[in-house]
Amino acid sequence: MDIFNNLAQGIITILTVQNVLLLLAGVTLGMIIGVMPGLGPTAGIAILLPVTFGMDPTGAIIMLAAVYYGSMYGGTITSVLINTPGESATVASTFDGFPLARQGRAGPALVMAAIASFIAGTIGVILLSAFAPMVASIARTFGPPELFLIVVVGLLTLIMIIGKNRILGILSALIGFALATVGIDIGVGEQRYTFGSSELISGIDFVPVAIGLFGVGEILYSLWRGAHKEHLDFGKISIKGKGFWPTRSDFKESNGAMVRGSFLGFFTGLAPGAGATVASLMSYSLEKSISKKPERFGKGAMAGLAGPEAANNGASAGAMVPLLTLGIPGSAATAVLLAAFLMWGLQPGPLLMEQNPDFAWGLIASMYLGNVALLIINIFMIPTFANVARVPFRILAPIIIVICVLGTFAVHSSMVEVGIMLACGVLGFFMRRYGFSPAALVIALVLGPLAEESLRQTMIISGGNLGIFIERSASMWILAVMVALIALPFVSRRITRLAAMAVTEFGRRRRGTPVEPSPEAQDSLGSPGSPGSPDLLDLSGQKKDVNSPN
Repeated sequence: MDIFNNLAQGIITILTVQNVLLLLAGVTLGMIIGVMPGLGPTAGIAILLPVTFGMDPTGAIIMLAAVYYGSMYGGTITSVLINTPGESATVASTFDGFPLARQGRAGPALVMAAIASFIAGTIGVILLSAFAPMVASIARTFGPPELFLIVVVGLLTLIMIIGKNRILGILSALIGFALATVGIDIGVGEQRYTFGSSELISGIDFVPVAIGLFGVGEILYSLWRGAHKEHLDFGKISIKGKGFWPTRSDFKESNGAMVRGSFLGFFTGLAPGAGATVASLMSYSLEKSISKKPERFGKGAMAGLAGPEAANNGASAGAMVPLLTLGIPGSAATAVLLAAFLMWGLQPGPLLMEQNPDFAWGLIASMYLGNVALLIINIFMIPTFANVARVPFRILAPIIIVICVLGTFAVHSSMVEVGIMLACGVLGFFMRRYGFSPAALVIALVLGPLAEESLRQTMIISGGNLGIFIERSASMWILAVMVALIALPFVSRRITRLAAMAVTEFGRRRRGTPVEPSPEAQDSLGSPGSPGSPDLLDLSGQKKDVNSPN
């Protein structure tokens, strides 16, 4: 009953004209940002962060959170219409969404995606309401050793789950930690790596780094791969059209996929580093493996669109659990949200729900209302948002860069931070170009001070004895998770190889001749190029860009 009472209090907290307007503005802006290829939730939140200065903290966070989960659906529009994911979490939506659009069923595909997003968002927020207090109560028993290990686990999950070139992922995280050391040494109180600059004494602010990496960097990368030369052309979409709404058979095919994707996405989002991209790809592989007609996937199966859409929206709710209860961002987008929390003096963690219950439950309650608003906006504004996708990238790119510069300067009126932002923009381009992970860098930058402080405290408590990490039961459990994360890719690869050999041997013995594994077996084993295969992901958890010149 406490959960329902807290939710009721949260709804009362946010039901002001200002908060409701900020919520509606957030979901609308999120949709528009998601429609713009090359941006996505992380860049959108980073660019809009300076706009929220001066606002009430609750209203500002509600707006930024609405941008986060609102952009999850916005990216679906371009995924379906032009086979271009608005952001990495909608990669799986292109597999069947675009074939549906080519069959003249763009309307039903977009409406079904909106419904799947609403169902997943609602289920996700209900689970968030139930799980967040439980995790917070456990986290209250954590001390500095456990907090340090959780930071390491978060980064390790991000690095180990992304497939190839994990060394580059580790290097990206180390760059983030290095940037986090600039400023005052909390141990001795002396300046370090400031190079005599008074503006660096307080450290490198998160805002210019995030805007540079995910705003300017993404724009430069999109220009490099030729987005400014693309001509987007798709048919007219109207809600008055005869084939705009899904059929009864579409719903029958997709009902199970939406529910499975919702739960899979939420529990995947709980793991720091996994995120919506991994959840959507896992959902697609699951739906294809259990379907009675797997041959339809990739050719316009509605379940192949509904499942991943539900998964990526469920994951956005799941990612809020470690953010609110542990202060650990599970993705680059939630890392930007964490920075926003800290700017307003709000420390996410075990005590947030006790010390700021109105804020915490107000944010959770806003996600309920936000999902209702998204459903209405998604369905009836689809033609309008589709027109946004028609705006040429060569026009959008310079406008976005100007907004990045003005937004960075508006924070502290510092040209040094503008320079840092532009330098990080160039860095972000080369990181994307050569397979580094901007997500790992930005999460390490945010978590760096927490990791350093908790490690110093741990060493003071133990007198420099590293054995403290294996003397505490909670630390032992976290260390076991770390070992499992490191071993998982190797064990998975070994099991896959043995399973493939078993399938081949079975066919040889049954027919007396060597046979190759069936397409269904190859799909279930994660064959190269299949949606469930790790080689679809790069270091940022995104699908490999098939349009890249390389």
